Amino acid sequence: MGTLVTLGLFVGAMLLLAWVFQRSLIYFPFDDVPSPERLGLSGVESVRLSTADGLTLHGWFFTQPAGEATWTVLVFNGNAGNRSHRAGLAEALRARGYQVLLLDYRGFGGNPGRPTEGGLREDARAALAHLVGRDDVERDRLAYFGESLGSGVAVELAAAHPPAALVLRSPFTSLVEVGGAHYPFLPVGWLLEDHFASIDLADALTVPTLVLAGDRDRVVPAAQSRRLFERLTGPKELVMLSGLDHNDPALTDGPPLIDAVDAFLAARGGAGPS
Repeated sequence: MGTLVTLGLFVGAMLLLAWVFQRSLIYFPFDDVPSPERLGLSGVESVRLSTADGLTLHGWFFTQPAGEATWTVLVFNGNAGNRSHRAGLAEALRARGYQVLLLDYRGFGGNPGRPTEGGLREDARAALAHLVGRDDVERDRLAYFGESLGSGVAVELAAAHPPAALVLRSPFTSLVEVGGAHYPFLPVGWLLEDHFASIDLADALTVPTLVLAGDRDRVVPAAQSRRLFERLTGPKELVMLSGLDHNDPALTDGPPLIDAVDAFLAARGGAGPS
């Protein structure tokens, strides 16, 4: 009996630790953000975004010459790094004629606050408010691009404030199901406070949506991306890239990804230069 009690106490302690430190296992922010000039970037505007709960966040807006932008793409990052790590994606999209806003969530890139699902929801709304307030952004040519964890952020924003188009890269059904795939021995559904349950919002998404995923993804199972795609009710397209894992360059900002995004947006008006 004593052994069972000891084992029970140990398991309980492990579950308590997992619950207390869960967000440290979800979010991996990097603080240091080099200047655009240090990264060799030009035509990048530093922007400040104000959230409804009083935070000031920082981002980069990759511009196009006046009147030449075809679409504006609002990028929602994955769970690690900061905006400097998505500069390659923004530059590749800009080369196709798109304007791009890279946002750092609260707690990322030196921003104040700590990331939570509710907090990231507020950050997304602040980014959207900034864009719709700009004279150089057309609302009917505004696309959300959600990467991995950012797909959950993009889906939540799209359900409340539909864009003209939605791109989901390596999206999941819910964070609970991702956690369950990696930690099947834990009661993830009981422990997690941040759910990002995109599958529950999929039926309400009627905007044109592109789902991109690698069929060898070891972070977000490709089957989850397929399930989310199947639940979408609006115009949709699935591009499953063969042999690619979650962080392979071809899937983060390489030609296979950019070509698919460009073709998808061009089909809805406004193809960029080759």
